[in-house]
Amino acid sequence: MDVGILNRKIVEDKKGGQLLLDLSNDFKIRIYRDSLNESDGCTFLIGREGFVKSLYLISVGEVSPLFRKFEGEIVESSGSGDKLRIMRCGMTHSNALRLQELFPFTRATAVGLTNSFGFGDRLGLANAGHLRALKGYRFKPILAQQSIRELTRTNRTPEDVMDAAVWAVFQEGYKDGFGADADHLKRTDDIDRLIKAGFRTFTFDPSDFVVNGVEELSLDEVKRKVALLPWKDLQDNVQVLLSRYEKKTFKISDGFSIAPAGEEIFRAALKYCAALVHIRNLYSHLKKNYSDIKYEVEVSIDETDTITSPFEHFFIVTELKRLGVIFVSLAPRFIGDFEKGIDYKGDLGLFRREYEKHANISVHFGDYKISLHSGSDKLSAYKEIGKLNVGLIHIKTAGTSYLEALKVVANKNYSLFREILDFSVGLYADEKKSYHVSADVKKLKRGKEYRDDELAGLFNSNDVRQILHVTYGRVLTEKNKEGNFLFRDRIYKCLIENEELHYRILFDHFRKHLEPFRNLA
Repeated sequence: MDVGILNRKIVEDKKGGQLLLDLSNDFKIRIYRDSLNESDGCTFLIGREGFVKSLYLISVGEVSPLFRKFEGEIVESSGSGDKLRIMRCGMTHSNALRLQELFPFTRATAVGLTNSFGFGDRLGLANAGHLRALKGYRFKPILAQQSIRELTRTNRTPEDVMDAAVWAVFQEGYKDGFGADADHLKRTDDIDRLIKAGFRTFTFDPSDFVVNGVEELSLDEVKRKVALLPWKDLQDNVQVLLSRYEKKTFKISDGFSIAPAGEEIFRAALKYCAALVHIRNLYSHLKKNYSDIKYEVEVSIDETDTITSPFEHFFIVTELKRLGVIFVSLAPRFIGDFEKGIDYKGDLGLFRREYEKHANISVHFGDYKISLHSGSDKLSAYKEIGKLNVGLIHIKTAGTSYLEALKVVANKNYSLFREILDFSVGLYADEKKSYHVSADVKKLKRGKEYRDDELAGLFNSNDVRQILHVTYGRVLTEKNKEGNFLFRDRIYKCLIENEELHYRILFDHFRKHLEPFRNLA
C-alpha cells in the first residue's frame, strides 16, 4: 500500500487534538491516533463521524481482500485520482472477532504472576480511560472484568464486556497484553459461558460453602461438625489433617511464624473445607475441559462475615496445593471495612500489620499474589500497601468507574442527574441488601434542592456514592410503560458526546488509585 497517499490526507485536528482524515468538504473522519494499524497492506483505524464511532479499513488501488472479512459498507472508492478505498464497519461483536483474528494484541490473555489492576466497566465505555490512566505504572490491566451478578443486573452478555475491551485496546494502541476476569464464579456452566467469550482469568467464589459463625461455637460442637465434613472428597481424614499442622512451627519470614494450636486447626477446617472442595470441583472442570487453553485462576474468600486470619490463609493455600489446585491470586477477607464505593474504614495501622502478614505468606509460597477486592476508592489502604511493597498484588475495582460516568452526567446534564439521584434514593433500601454499605438516605436532599454547581460535588459524599453505587442495575435497565429506558440511553448519549471529559475524569480518578504504587518492584 502507498502509505504516502493516505498520509497526505491525514492532518491534525486543531479542535479535538485528534487526527483528521480529510477526504472532502462533507466527509471527514476524526481518527484516534493510536488506533492506526496495518495488516496485509490494509490500514485499520478507529474514527468518528460526528459522534458515531466506527472501525475503518483503508486500501489504495484495489479493494483489499480483508474487506470481505468484515461487515460494513464502502463509503469512499476514490479521491483526487488516488483510488482510496474506505470501508466503514460497525463496532459489532462479529467485527470484534475478526479484528482479534488479525491482531493478537486484542485477545485477552492470562497475565500471570505480575502486579495487575482490575477495571470493571459496567457501561462498556470506560476502558480507554483506564488504559490512559495506567500508563507509567507497573500493572497489567484486567479490562474485561465482570461478575455474573453484574451481567444479570445490567442485562449485558460476556461478549458485550469482551467486545468493549477489544475496541478500547485497539483504539488506544495498547499492545502489552490485557486480562479478562470472569469474576465471582460459582458454577461450572458459567465457566463454560465466559471461556467461550474469551475470558482467561476465572475468579472462584466459594462463599456459599464457607461456614460463618464458627468462632461462636464450642470446641466440642466444632469437632462434631468437623467429623461430618466430606473427607472422601477432601482425600483426607481428621487425624492426618491435624498431623500436618499441630505442634509445628512454620517460619514465614524474619520475625513472623505460624504455630497453630489444635483448636485453631479444627475451626479453620470447619470454616473452609467444604469451600475447598467446591474450589477443587470448579478447577477440575477447567482442567478437564479446557486443557488446550492458557487460563489462570483466582480464589476469592473475601465475601464472608469474618476476617481471614493469617493461619487460615496459610491453611487454605496449603490445602489447595495438596488438592492440586493451581491459582495465581488469592483474595482474603481483610480486617476493617471494605465497603463499596468509599475509602477504607478502620484502623490503618492494624490493617497494615495484618496485610504485611498476608503478603509475607504469599511470598513464602512464592507462586501467587494477594488480591484486594472491593478495591474502589480504598486510597488510604493503598498508601499503606504501597509503603510496605511486599509481594505481588492484584487490585479489583468495578463500581467506581460507574460513579465517574455519573459524574460526567452531573457536570453536563443537570436534570438527568437529578432524576437518577432521586430514583436511586428511592431504591436504596432494597438494593443495598446484597452489598456491604452504610449510606444514610436521610442525609440527602431531593435533587431539585441542589444547585447546578453543587451536583458534581455530591460525589465527595460517602452516602451519595454508595446510594448511586448499589442501584446501578435498576438505573441501567429500568423502562417506562412504553418500553423505553428511563435513563440508560440518555446516560450513554451524554458520555458519547462528552467522551474526552469522561476519559479525563477517569484518568484523574484512577491516578489517585495508582499513585501509591509508583515504586512497585
